[in-house]
Amino acid sequence: MGYELNQTAGTMAPVCLFLFVALLVGRLPLAGSEEEEKTSSSSSSTSSSTTEGFLSSNCSQLSLKVDFSSKVVEHEYIVAFNGYFTSKARSHFISSALRSAEVANWRIVQRENPASDYPSDFEVVQIRQNARNSLLTLQDHPYIKRVTPQRKVFRTLKLLSVGGETSSSCNDTRWVQKWQSWQSSRPLRRTSLSLSSGFWHATGRHSSRRLLRAIPRHVAQILQADVLWQMGHTGSGVKVAVFDTGLSEKHPHFKNVKERTNWTNEKTLDDGLGHGTFVAGVIASMRECQGFAPDSELHIFRVFTNNQVSYTSWFLDAFNYAILKKIDVLNLSIGGPDFMDHPFVDKVWELTANRVIMVSAIGNDGPLYGTLNNPADQMDVIGVGGIDFEDNIARFSSRGMTTWELPGGYGRVKPDIVTYGSGVRGSGMKEGCRSLSGTSVASPVVAGAVTLLASTVLNRELVNPASMKQALIASARRLPGVNMFEQGHGKLDLLRAYQILNSYRPQASLSPSYIDLTECPYMWPYCSQPIYYGGMPTIVNVTILNGMGVTGRIVDKPIWQPYLPQNGDHIDVAVSYSPVLWPWAGYLGVSISVAKKAASWEGIAQGHVMLTVASPAENDSSVGEMTSTVKLPVKVKIIPTPPRSKRVLWDQYHNLRYPPGYFPRDNLRMKNDPLDWNGDHIHTNFRDMYQHLRSMGYFVEVLGSPITCFDASQYGTLLMVDSEEEYFPEEITKLRRDIDNGLSLIIFSDWYNTSVMRKVKFYDENTRQWWMPDTGGANIPALNDLISVWGMAFSDGLYEGDFTMADHDMYYASGCSIARFPEDGVVIAQTLKDQGLEVLKQETAVVDSVPVLGLYQTPSEGGGRIALYGDSNCIDDSHRQKDCFWLLDALLQYTSYGVTPPSLLHSQNKVTPPTGTDKPLPERLEGNHLYRYSKVLEAHLGDPKPRPLPACPHLSWAKPQPLNETAPSNLWKHQKLLSVDMDKVELPNVRAYRPQVRPLSPGESGAWDIPGGIMPGRYNQDVGQTIPVFAFLGAMVVLSFFVVQLTKSRSKPKRRKPRIKRPLYLQQQQQQQQQMTLHTGKTPTV
Repeated sequence: MGYELNQTAGTMAPVCLFLFVALLVGRLPLAGSEEEEKTSSSSSSTSSSTTEGFLSSNCSQLSLKVDFSSKVVEHEYIVAFNGYFTSKARSHFISSALRSAEVANWRIVQRENPASDYPSDFEVVQIRQNARNSLLTLQDHPYIKRVTPQRKVFRTLKLLSVGGETSSSCNDTRWVQKWQSWQSSRPLRRTSLSLSSGFWHATGRHSSRRLLRAIPRHVAQILQADVLWQMGHTGSGVKVAVFDTGLSEKHPHFKNVKERTNWTNEKTLDDGLGHGTFVAGVIASMRECQGFAPDSELHIFRVFTNNQVSYTSWFLDAFNYAILKKIDVLNLSIGGPDFMDHPFVDKVWELTANRVIMVSAIGNDGPLYGTLNNPADQMDVIGVGGIDFEDNIARFSSRGMTTWELPGGYGRVKPDIVTYGSGVRGSGMKEGCRSLSGTSVASPVVAGAVTLLASTVLNRELVNPASMKQALIASARRLPGVNMFEQGHGKLDLLRAYQILNSYRPQASLSPSYIDLTECPYMWPYCSQPIYYGGMPTIVNVTILNGMGVTGRIVDKPIWQPYLPQNGDHIDVAVSYSPVLWPWAGYLGVSISVAKKAASWEGIAQGHVMLTVASPAENDSSVGEMTSTVKLPVKVKIIPTPPRSKRVLWDQYHNLRYPPGYFPRDNLRMKNDPLDWNGDHIHTNFRDMYQHLRSMGYFVEVLGSPITCFDASQYGTLLMVDSEEEYFPEEITKLRRDIDNGLSLIIFSDWYNTSVMRKVKFYDENTRQWWMPDTGGANIPALNDLISVWGMAFSDGLYEGDFTMADHDMYYASGCSIARFPEDGVVIAQTLKDQGLEVLKQETAVVDSVPVLGLYQTPSEGGGRIALYGDSNCIDDSHRQKDCFWLLDALLQYTSYGVTPPSLLHSQNKVTPPTGTDKPLPERLEGNHLYRYSKVLEAHLGDPKPRPLPACPHLSWAKPQPLNETAPSNLWKHQKLLSVDMDKVELPNVRAYRPQVRPLSPGESGAWDIPGGIMPGRYNQDVGQTIPVFAFLGAMVVLSFFVVQLTKSRSKPKRRKPRIKRPLYLQQQQQQQQQMTLHTGKTPTV
């Protein structure tokens, strides 16, 4: 009885409290509700009145019907251009194109209208002779986008009477709202910014509702780690290492720091910068800024000094110690461009071979492409990029591709995955929270998620670097409108990864899991250019992930199986692959080319490459080998071979970059970034140039072998930009012969000055050596050897400055000048500053008439043309200030069609070509070590000499095994991890569970600054369980109150209205009238 009384008393208190609150709610108005109603009413009336101003009074009765019809105008065509040009320029482009086709009977249709005085992007041409060939010739012109028939359009307007359901209301405000939304970016109605956790996994970046700022919630909750916490998974039993700047001993956010070690030359274990503390907090903080795995074992490795200095040797020692401690997960929020630091790279391989899952930041060098940092660019490491809280790729996040494989091959897809890295909250250096941005923030987010995921797997033997990466990339949510070199496989999805990992069986998989050259933009750059017969093979570098064991092999050979119904026999496929898959991964190089029978065919071709991976069984020796068979679907778009004039060949073979040698930047102003390390590829730091050329209708191919290895008759122009490599004598001979036979050459050079090269040496803290460049921005002596037969040469002058050329603003950034040029050529000069004098003597001087551009037509019949320009920075994305894509267009117009741009031919800066007899040409730096990194030179007792010319690469095409079956329609969704069914691993009903946290220390704040998170300090679980009871009782009391009020109002009897007594004289008058009616039978008339 006493227990019942106590329980009742305990229940009545909250009931009374909620009853009192309910009464207050019933009597008091909601704050702001009245004002909002007024505002809403005002907005509505405004919209209505505005609508009445726009719509006629009879808008619901009449509807305007518009009928269109058209027919083709015979012999007339619309020529669209890739820009706006004057009428004179448009006429010149058309005439130059049709002149080569020997078309005489054509004319431009004059258009007399107010726009005719201004530049236009199209022209109307009438062609009556040989129309088909004329159209093809016009479409080949670089400035012409397309040619379409002229159409005559007829339009008929009718006013029709409509009614019933089809009538439109005059009060319809949709048009007005659209107009107002154009005027203002503010929404027309108030919307709530309170979002459920499902929003954070939505990848619709262009939805109508968007979060306007990053809400400072904890990233662990945003990724729904609390769901796994409530299931009892908190990282327990997983050892995670943080290689960073250290951690204070008594930091209040951490309860399970097993060990702190110092690997630097500073005598402290504490964090003097705060970066290491922040990273550790994102992974394992237990309060305030909650980490993913608060119960994991933290191992702190201090490998950076307070001056942010580290050495390779420090890392090697620390890595060995991590192997000894049997670390499970290792976070490395650092990186650099040196993927050829072999001791470091080899040690990373050794770490992962010992089942250490390494997570590393991809780098903060975005948005430039080809800026991946090591070790995140390695196959066995999980490379992490960054996004913001609106699912946009962070501007700072580095982009792929990897540059290890250049120049002969092609880079791999990286990053592997992206997650939040902008405005993420983590632990402060001593206490509290702070927000940071960078891929070094995104990396511990994934490392914390990996630690938490590893703790959810009962059989820990299944968790290894390959299986974890497979689970992450298979569960990632792809971001729309973003290519694979920006997002990898997509955004981290913690719960989907949990489902996959807990139904995982050891297997092999591929990254990317399919090749679709038609899927844009995700498959950029593969999707940006169709393939055709005679082109350089398209190379796709696929990573093989082997979750069955640290080592494996490919059984027999991969098999190419084309789908005959999908024209798979129109393509040829060659494969190369790792002889051994170690550690946990290998490569599969797929080269795709068009078969000869499809030289004039256009369409889609499909097939797949099938391979079987075998790996020794680790635990059960009786099994022998485990095997896994995977398919790589291939889908390509084929077009007829383009004309020679549209094909441009990019020389990749003669571009060198750091590592392994010190190759300086092309712009000497960039002192904080002295190394040229982005690969100099059309899909890395020359990406914008490539995109521009594609938009102009050119087809750009890459030459990854010597000049002796391509058929020059297939190409209009050979493009050499920023070349640092030497040339084989056979290459020089062949190029001269090719140009005599019609191949044209464009060279964008850069600075070369031996005195400046000695001046720009720098001290490398890692190797503790002075680095001196082995060449300048370009290898001018080698280029001069290449073009000397035509009487051309570059100088060792070093110039900089702004100028105007052909009405375009230009910036010359550390370029050279033209020292010699044929007298019948065209040379353009500019006034520039002598930057070499500034570097050497800190003096400033202005030099007039510096030759920067030269155009030359070779004298042989049918010979090609040569164009030289002394600076490549204007087409290089690395440090470009003002682009000169217009100049590249003009040069290609000259080299491909022989049309000299009038703006250059008649330029006021045109000068007499220099003879160069008054000054010696540049010579190679004495004692340089270029031979160490060169593919052309080899060491010799005297000066380095050329190696023997290597054989041209020869592809061994796979023998097709055709399939007479239909290819899968959706390659992306079709590809899943084998033996994984996410439906079988559902998230169970979670029980109330919170990770254990230690009590607050005296003086610590127990305030939880973000609602919805795990409460810090002492957490009373009984109180937490009674909160839903209070809420339920309160709701019931409020509902009962309204029900009672409603019942009372209905049960009250209705009060009858009292009768009003009439005045006495009216009563007497009425009685008299009644008596008269009885006597006469008539009603008196009033």
